[in-house]
Amino acid sequence: METPGHFFPAAKRNSISEATLTLLEFRKLLAVISGFANSDVSGTAVLDIRPLGRRTDIEERLGLVHEVMRMIQEGDALRISRFSDIHPLIIKSRPEGAVLDSQELSTFIPVLNIMSEISRQISEREGLPFLREFTEYLTGFPDLLKILGRSVDSEGNILDSASSLLSGLRAQVRRQESRIRKRLDEIVRDERVAVFLQDDFITNRSGRWVIPVRMDSKGQVPGVVHDVSKSGETAFVEPLTIISLSNELENLIAEQKAEEIRILRNLSSEIRGVADEMESRFATLIHLDVLNCIARFADQLQMQIPRINDSGMISLVNGRHPLLLLAFRKGEGLRQVVPLDAQLGGDKTVMVITGSNAGGKTVSIKTIGLLLLMALCGMPVPADSSSSFPDIRTLLVDIGDEQSIENSLSTFSAHVSNISEILKRADDKAVVLIDELGTGTDPNEGAALACAVLKELKDSGALTFATTHLTDIKGFVHRTEGMLNASMEFDQKTFTPLYRLRIGEPGQSHALEVARKYGLPDSIIDSAKGMLGGVKVEFDNLVADLNEKRARYEQMLRELERQRVEADEKSRRAEKALSEAEMRRKELLEGAYREASGIVSDIKRQVYSLLEEARKKDKAAQREAIKQAEAMQEQVTGKLRKFDAAAAPSLDEIKEGDSVFVMTLGYDAVIAGISRKQGRVKVRAGGREIEVPASDIRGKRGKPLDEKKTAAYTGAYSGGHDATVPTKINLVGLRVDEALSRLEPFLNHASLAGLREVVIVHGIGAGILLKAVQEHLEGHPLVEKFRSGELKEGGKGVTVVTMA
Repeated sequence: METPGHFFPAAKRNSISEATLTLLEFRKLLAVISGFANSDVSGTAVLDIRPLGRRTDIEERLGLVHEVMRMIQEGDALRISRFSDIHPLIIKSRPEGAVLDSQELSTFIPVLNIMSEISRQISEREGLPFLREFTEYLTGFPDLLKILGRSVDSEGNILDSASSLLSGLRAQVRRQESRIRKRLDEIVRDERVAVFLQDDFITNRSGRWVIPVRMDSKGQVPGVVHDVSKSGETAFVEPLTIISLSNELENLIAEQKAEEIRILRNLSSEIRGVADEMESRFATLIHLDVLNCIARFADQLQMQIPRINDSGMISLVNGRHPLLLLAFRKGEGLRQVVPLDAQLGGDKTVMVITGSNAGGKTVSIKTIGLLLLMALCGMPVPADSSSSFPDIRTLLVDIGDEQSIENSLSTFSAHVSNISEILKRADDKAVVLIDELGTGTDPNEGAALACAVLKELKDSGALTFATTHLTDIKGFVHRTEGMLNASMEFDQKTFTPLYRLRIGEPGQSHALEVARKYGLPDSIIDSAKGMLGGVKVEFDNLVADLNEKRARYEQMLRELERQRVEADEKSRRAEKALSEAEMRRKELLEGAYREASGIVSDIKRQVYSLLEEARKKDKAAQREAIKQAEAMQEQVTGKLRKFDAAAAPSLDEIKEGDSVFVMTLGYDAVIAGISRKQGRVKVRAGGREIEVPASDIRGKRGKPLDEKKTAAYTGAYSGGHDATVPTKINLVGLRVDEALSRLEPFLNHASLAGLREVVIVHGIGAGILLKAVQEHLEGHPLVEKFRSGELKEGGKGVTVVTMA
């Protein structure tokens, strides 16, 4: 982190010249930013901002400004108010024995208060790493602030609380003055004296209390004359009777003054003791105020933090000139500020911009240059945050007419002189901006010279932006590897510039159209066209035709993009409708499955009734009943297959590791094994594995096992197993199909819960339910063994199951 100084001495500066800063209006920009300063010294520091020479310094300052901007946007801006420059006072206090007066000492109080407040504000917030490190030692000198606060007020008066001795002396002075005034009141009211007085008031002259006596009667009132009125008619006399009292008062005042000097000397000594630290902390405060100025200005224009790169590439996205933005916001004649997009670097290092007069060519390269300067100074830029600027060593500029009578320089020779210097300094760590390249001399010679300059700059590796009107340069750039043509758009119908930079194609000057628009007679325009020559006219018409076709193609591309977006939206809606239809289909299938389950229940009841009747008959009748039951079962199975085909996946459609929904569990589980022979599937849930019939499996529904249930199944839930999974199920009174449909999930959950033994209550009755339950348990993969209950457990009315 750079150490703050007066101003930022630790930060290495770039070698960009002051002339370049002036040409690109950087000084004017700094003057605007300095208007946000809370102190004259901060405003001066803003004007002293210059591009930094190290990428780390740039990124640190960007980080600091970004954090200050965020505080502003979150409604908690840096708590900086107006403050004075205490630097000269710190210097004045340094010599041993030096004493600052009370007015000077009072200047320190608001400065130290601001330091303390900012230190507290930043320490209480999170997410400000740059500011936290920068203000680590900004304490505000709390002990010194406390002493100053009780010694001096904001007007520079020494307070009674500065010392107990001072407080006592001032009390004595007030009492003595009261005695003197009281005695003078008595004298003034004395009729023997009143006749000689000019008036009946009491006043003070030269530190002595006096009464106004007529000049012709001054000998009638014994005392000392201390003053005479301007008119000469009044003598201000101190009566002899109060002289001793006044002398005592003067002695008290002298003691008071001595105590005040002692206090000022002590305070000055305190400041002298921390002078070095205070100077450093004050520099930090100035730095913070400068950052605050930059952040407030950036927030006003909604600027963004740019990227700094080492790849030597400029990528400007929606860039705007900040001074033009300000003028637009103030309503100073601008209709809009058209954003600028430009990219240069890599295998393309030279861009030549052409276009009409007053079309924005010069403003474009000035915008690029100014935003590059801002980024190198660690300032946000009026562009998208995706904009990126290179960490360069210098910025070389030739913009404007710099002819000089004193130096015998014409416009052309001035340009050549500048370009000569640029060529000497240009390298791969430089950016070059040249306006109106090749102008000011014969067009053919100027174009040839310009092409040679561009080639030299390309070979140097410098990023170069140049503007020109010369046609020969456009052709040279088009033919030369590493160079780009660009142009400022022009409305062919209204003959007005559009101020948009178009990269990849040359532009036209449109001098005749612009001249006609600004009032030149048609006869002169027509005569000029006749003199211009057919080839030039044809070339311009060809370029205009190409630009018009390009505009049409771009419009078609925009229309195609619009249609693509509409098609994507229609596709999205169709997919949504399809998804909803699929969900509806599944719901219908589920309803159908429930209906099929009802059919199964009815058939099962019929089967068990049939078996019950068969028991009462001979074996032949029993065998016949079993055959009928099997036929019914096959019939029902066929119907179920129709309902369940879409709802339940076949064993061939699933594999180990798939997530599926288990009907009897009521949540998703992972397939751990498949037994195609037995038509069963082993699933893993809650840390345990269980086997379920393949018919129990459905597609994944996104219903994971509840965390508490999972904890209960693994023995970790504080409620214990019984809090979630009971160890007993009561099936008494249920039909066989209902009982079995409840029994299967009970066994599954008991297995997952790790229960070793469970009890099934089914009653005795006719024994149908008992038999159905025990037949279901026979060979069940989750059941190790089962037995009828003992007498104390419920006898034959219950079955005790030992889980596998």
